[in-house]
Amino acid sequence: MICAKQVFRCFKWIERAGDRLTGAAGPVFVALAVVLLSVGAACFFEVILPSLRWPWLTAPLCLLVVLNLFTHYYYVCTVLPGFVTDPPPHHGSGWLWAQPRTPMRGRQMTGVRWSEELNLTKASITRCKRCGEMRPERAHHCRICKRCVLKYDHHCPPLFATGINQCVGLHNERHFVLFLIYLTISTLCYSVLGWEHAWRALGWYNDSWNHYSPEVAFLLEYLLSVVIFFAVTVMGGFHLWGIANAETSVENQDNEHYRKVARSRGEVFINSYDLGKRKNLELYFNVGPNGYPLYTLIIPLRLEPYTDGRSWARRPGLERHPGVMHGEELTDDDEE
Repeated sequence: MICAKQVFRCFKWIERAGDRLTGAAGPVFVALAVVLLSVGAACFFEVILPSLRWPWLTAPLCLLVVLNLFTHYYYVCTVLPGFVTDPPPHHGSGWLWAQPRTPMRGRQMTGVRWSEELNLTKASITRCKRCGEMRPERAHHCRICKRCVLKYDHHCPPLFATGINQCVGLHNERHFVLFLIYLTISTLCYSVLGWEHAWRALGWYNDSWNHYSPEVAFLLEYLLSVVIFFAVTVMGGFHLWGIANAETSVENQDNEHYRKVARSRGEVFINSYDLGKRKNLELYFNVGPNGYPLYTLIIPLRLEPYTDGRSWARRPGLERHPGVMHGEELTDDDEE
């Protein structure tokens, strides 16, 4: 898909530009993003929320959205993506951790943990040409972190309100996508519900501005919300489409190359990870009959991914991607 490839290339350009421009100032930009999100939330609750109908319904819903927004941003910035050399993290026992539908007792702590209905295969192992570490398939070397990351998606520079200043990988990818979803919802609500207040802040109406939030702050947050809504909608849609097709951002580009190579031989490339859009989404968010409850999508709790990154669910009867011969797999050097 040409559009998806162009979007991926755009992300790669932003990644490299962010690496050059931000450098060690990453934590400062993350702090700036937290400030912008906090000011936006304060303006919404102080200016917009009191003017909404049915406050008994709208107030709890808005609080839930903001809770998810800030919590998932905290998680995606603090939870490590999953480096190949790190030991697998253990399931926490605190109140911030969700409990799976199936008890953990007797379940293995490596590989695919909870499903017995899928075709589970051990990941093939290769040596990274950059750091020399042995790594499973779907892991890639991050040239910024200088380490191999399990199920590497991309390195997210601390730019705009979506930057996290670290890689998106196996253990924090779920929080990243949920943060994008709730950021889209938040900016949409701010843009749609706050337009009349924006005109009032500009002096369009004769009414006085009777709010603690300064007019300038509200207007800046409103303009930022409109811009971020369109940008994050495109970004989030790209990621959700990849999730539905069982592809990371890197694999999306790689699979386009594999399809062309297979087509040139008269063969058909098949993504062996693709189990259908619904099952792919269930595996990614680790919800469903054998995963975690669906309420974990609206209550920001920590949970484990369905695998430790060293075993993967595939289509029945497949142990690799048909249409790709041994030795044709792209390396990190090829992907640059």
